[in-house]
Amino acid sequence: MSQSFNQSVIAEFRANGGKVGGPFEGSDLLLLTTTGATSGKPHTVPLGCVRDGGLLLVVGSNLGAPDHPDWYRNLLARPQVRVEFGTEAFEAIAVPAEGERRDRLFAQVVAVAPGYGDYQAATPRTLPVVVLEAAEPEYVAADGENPATVTSLADKLVQVHTWLRAQLRHVRDEAAAHLAARAAHQGPGAPPAPGLGLQIRQHCLAFCQSLEFHHTGEDAHILPAVARYHPELRPAIDRLQEEHRTITRIQNDLLALLVDIDTADPERFLTDLERMSAALRAHLAHEEEQLIPALADIPWPPPAP
Repeated sequence: MSQSFNQSVIAEFRANGGKVGGPFEGSDLLLLTTTGATSGKPHTVPLGCVRDGGLLLVVGSNLGAPDHPDWYRNLLARPQVRVEFGTEAFEAIAVPAEGERRDRLFAQVVAVAPGYGDYQAATPRTLPVVVLEAAEPEYVAADGENPATVTSLADKLVQVHTWLRAQLRHVRDEAAAHLAARAAHQGPGAPPAPGLGLQIRQHCLAFCQSLEFHHTGEDAHILPAVARYHPELRPAIDRLQEEHRTITRIQNDLLALLVDIDTADPERFLTDLERMSAALRAHLAHEEEQLIPALADIPWPPPAP
């Protein structure tokens, strides 16, 4: 579809609570915003979708063309996406389905929208089925207590840290379960693939991107502000920023393992992830110890100017 056609559909979608006419009339449609794999800029496209319980599925059909669409290549590089569906908008993690699950979900899609079967018949590539998992922070108790209400910047810091701890634990559990499934495989049927798989890869990338965003915001805004008002904390802040750099180096080791998911070594990945987990838990605890008293009197959300 041309860029001008896409823009007209996007404008109509947003003006009419997610309803559009033309070729999309009467079918489920969403707007998917990805981040350019090379440009780093946001790109929004209208896509037909199919519901699978509480999840939304989209297919990288590209109208049966031989190459994957740009939005699919973008989400492989940056799994965090924004979804607009009806009158709702939410952040999501885009996870392409694999193996039997992909085939089952594609059959569900074709049962609802048979045209995707025609697109698959037109190209030798396997059309990817992407599961959009809502990524609104689940602020539940992880390694520390979560404030019941957020009224200060200190509360917000603990809330974000709690979510980061929970997401890190989720990635660790997925990788450990993958190793356990391989070790326990017996009898007929293929064992789990030796690589990590797209689900672990996408979740790990999304976690690393969230952590990078959090640390970038701290380095650019929160820590300099705290240092101005609390110069006695400068040594602690210098240490926190050095820890940010250490964790970034560990993240880069993990990302290097994920370059080729088909041959990535899960055991080495889990070892590096455990090393990162230990460093990150210690960093978060130290950051809370140093910063919470200084942030406790700063209201959140910030008051309107």
